[in-house]
Amino acid sequence: MSLRAHESYGRHGLTPVDRLGVWLSHRAIRRHLRGRNDLEVLELGCGYRATQLIALEPKLKRGIGVDFQIAPELQTLKKFTFHQGTIEETVPKFESQTVDVVMLISVLEHLAEPQFVIQSAWRLLRRSGLLLANVPTWRGKRFLEWSAFRLGFSPKLEIDDHRMYYDKRDLWPMLVRAGFKPSQIRLRYHKFGLNLFAAAKKDDADQHD
Repeated sequence: MSLRAHESYGRHGLTPVDRLGVWLSHRAIRRHLRGRNDLEVLELGCGYRATQLIALEPKLKRGIGVDFQIAPELQTLKKFTFHQGTIEETVPKFESQTVDVVMLISVLEHLAEPQFVIQSAWRLLRRSGLLLANVPTWRGKRFLEWSAFRLGFSPKLEIDDHRMYYDKRDLWPMLVRAGFKPSQIRLRYHKFGLNLFAAAKKDDADQHD
């Protein structure tokens, strides 16, 4: 996601702390996609180099990424399509029920209208489709700010762009309001409790927009 208006995450490289966070998120993503292949995956806020999305290439039929800026060399990759722009402006252009997985990895905390984006993710998913989201927790807030503002281990601009932190009690009702049923939502703290990972499956019976 953006560090400032119209700048994609990773545009100027990643710090060691950020690389560790990306690796831990990738492990969580792979865990939930185990046994799933030939997928059409949409990542909203994929970052400048779409690291998480491209890492899934062996599992993909098609990968779609959205962010402010995309590295030009990624536009030549066969299985991938990238859209440059804001998430809020881009998602209404996609047809309903067209992807198997929507990823929101370290994105919701940057958005002014996170509920709209979660609702849009539900609309875009096919039946049995999966939303995967990673967000920083309120416990993580103190550590992330200390790391960025005091130690300089993470970009200050990124943390200054955070609009919200989430615990289970914050994210769960947002998922339910979007249309995900409680029985299909899994929430787990990870990254030493500094982050919360959500996997929400669209119910087989849900066909309406």
